[in-house]
Amino acid sequence: MPNRSAAISLNSDTPELARTYEEASHLQFDRGKILIDALKIGPGDRVLDIGSGTGRLAEYVARLVAPRGEVVGIDPLPYRVAIAQSRASKGLSFSVGRAEDLSSFSDGQFDVVYLNSVFHWIEDKSHALAEIFRVLKAGGRLGLNTQDPSKPHQSRALVRAAIAGAGLSLDGSTHPNLGVDGRKLEALFAASGFTLYQGELRTLVDFHADAETLIRWSASSAFGNFLLGLSDAERELVRGTLAALVEANRTPRGIRVERYLHFATARKPLAN
Repeated sequence: MPNRSAAISLNSDTPELARTYEEASHLQFDRGKILIDALKIGPGDRVLDIGSGTGRLAEYVARLVAPRGEVVGIDPLPYRVAIAQSRASKGLSFSVGRAEDLSSFSDGQFDVVYLNSVFHWIEDKSHALAEIFRVLKAGGRLGLNTQDPSKPHQSRALVRAAIAGAGLSLDGSTHPNLGVDGRKLEALFAASGFTLYQGELRTLVDFHADAETLIRWSASSAFGNFLLGLSDAERELVRGTLAALVEANRTPRGIRVERYLHFATARKPLAN
């Protein structure tokens, strides 16, 4: 049983959050393209996008694998899948699904599986990796990026400071994180049978127009798992405090915040 500070809810998403995510998901899309480049995806590949959200990155990958390849996107959030399905086309499909249960896919079905800013939301990581290993072909590639709790995004530090500045509790349920550090990530890959692991912690930079934009992005990308433990009145207190704090990070391009992600790739060994 996870502790309260690590609890992740799949029931807090809303149509509004899904639409907001779609409008602002260029941030995840840009990070995802880094991951896709590392996986060397090309024409004819069969690809599984786990946690595909509203489908922007999967649509990009579908163009890379065309005309004979296939991209399947799954996500546990129906409102996001509904938006993604508007992108569906020949060789590109979406459905509701989770990394921990890939039973709708056969053994060795995919050349590539990737998870873009998704792994830190998965509780049973070992089981998810075992499922991914099963559905990959021999020699198939896995790629993901994930948060590291020991190197939290700058936005997390700002939100924590805003919560404290508003005189409220710093309960972790206001911004849960099930990420892993690089050493743990490599160990998880190895225990699941993957080889040729390559990993790197990268510093990435986002720009937001103001505190409200930052909050809307944080809430939508966390599908409601943001300030979840606070009342409406407490949220307003945090918003006001955060608005003052983030001004110290303002640049001509907007509010500058750094985020840190482990990028990792590995392969399923070739059959003997």
